[in-house]
Amino acid sequence: MTENYQGCYEYLSAQYPEVGGYEFYKELFPANEKSGERHTDFSHPNAVYLYRDEQDEEKKLRRRKMYSDTWEQDYMEFVEGNSLTLCSGLAYRRRENRLENAQRMYALIFDLDGVGLGELRNLFLRFGGDPERVRRLPMPTFLVLSGTGLHVYYVFQQPIDLYPNIKIQLKSLKYDLTFRMWEYGGTSQVKAIQYQSINQSFRMVGSVNDKHGTELVAFRVGERVTLDYLNSYAKPENRVDVNKPFSPSKMTRAEAREAYPEWYERVVVNGAKGRKKWDIAGKVHGDDPYALYHWWLRQIGEIKGGHRYFFLMCLAIYAYKCGVSKQQLRQDMERAFEDLQMVKHENALTEDDIKSALEAYDKEYYNFTIADIEALTDIRIERNKRNGRKQEQHLQFARGVREVKAKIGEPVSGGGRPSGSGTAQQMVYEWQQRRPDGRKSQCKKETGLSYPTIRKWWDCPPPAVRVENGHVTVKISPSQALSDMLIEDFKKWL
Repeated sequence: MTENYQGCYEYLSAQYPEVGGYEFYKELFPANEKSGERHTDFSHPNAVYLYRDEQDEEKKLRRRKMYSDTWEQDYMEFVEGNSLTLCSGLAYRRRENRLENAQRMYALIFDLDGVGLGELRNLFLRFGGDPERVRRLPMPTFLVLSGTGLHVYYVFQQPIDLYPNIKIQLKSLKYDLTFRMWEYGGTSQVKAIQYQSINQSFRMVGSVNDKHGTELVAFRVGERVTLDYLNSYAKPENRVDVNKPFSPSKMTRAEAREAYPEWYERVVVNGAKGRKKWDIAGKVHGDDPYALYHWWLRQIGEIKGGHRYFFLMCLAIYAYKCGVSKQQLRQDMERAFEDLQMVKHENALTEDDIKSALEAYDKEYYNFTIADIEALTDIRIERNKRNGRKQEQHLQFARGVREVKAKIGEPVSGGGRPSGSGTAQQMVYEWQQRRPDGRKSQCKKETGLSYPTIRKWWDCPPPAVRVENGHVTVKISPSQALSDMLIEDFKKWL
């Protein structure tokens, strides 16, 4: 039992009633189907939870629907005392707890790490009151002790129907309230804010956090809430408007046809329903069709402890968008997993995190924007500034500017070899040639380079043409005939 858990338990148990896991989820999801029902109109969407199968040697995670008539028995068998069970605050149309299947939100849930007695007291000073005051927070319905922190539950009086545009708005609301709730030194002992999806699953009440040997315990601290109540604590631009279930188009069909002819042909004329994958082959870093994916892999050196899982999740998103195979993704995740384990954090990264992150390899995650990825991973992503030009036009313009500068004698930056090539980059590349199956940890030991440097150049071989000290070096692969001729010529000089 951690010190944070002990202090928070004593504080909450002295003032608020404890709620058992069976009652907790029965109250959270009052409209679950019965086991024999199959509502084809999806009028009774079900909660879905994941549990670790203790009977399985590999202790795999399995999905299970939460039926109202069998819940008591299921809770005792699959949740209570289990080393890992997970559930979100959403109800789904099907068994898969994917965001695209989410139909209703019963609770908006926040995960706040690094909460001890001092941080808990600060939270209660901020819960409720005037939302216009700095750092004031809405009063939650439940607080759940997670092991090293809190799960903060806002249970709605009436569930929220999850139309496509409502999902996007709820994401903005959750990000806003997360920023307001998470204050290093005030409400959390962890510096980096951890933003999460509205579809995020959390350890279930009554299960056991196997990392710390603590039971997840819930306390009722407030009443059910309304969406208007939560909205009042957020910035106007991040509030949810249920009267806008779908994102309205600002263009007529004729305007869309003129502005986006390729899209119009593909979607309107040909009837394509799926989103088009990113066409980046030959556009970035030469002919590498997976350049963006490889770029994200190299960002691993920037990841902080609380963002390790989301790095893997975003890796899956980039893989799907760039057309990288799931098999290759899994291999890259396993290698990244080894590096991420070296990042210090109070919670250990597990193989289950890889399995969970792999679920982001799906079309539903196309709506993740650069801003979303930045928020989840705490990595700043520079935007391309093309002033409305297409990439090919932008590159032609940039080359023209460079040529003009060169003619008038101005210094020309960019376009040359990347910083570090021929030095650390070359060292990493040459080591990889000698040790094609080697790992980054071995490379560090044998070259003396730092982990960030090795990660930076691991998937970035040196350019074929290099300029050093006024000499041009070109790497070639000679034909067998040329190779034989060079050898014979060399022998004459021996």
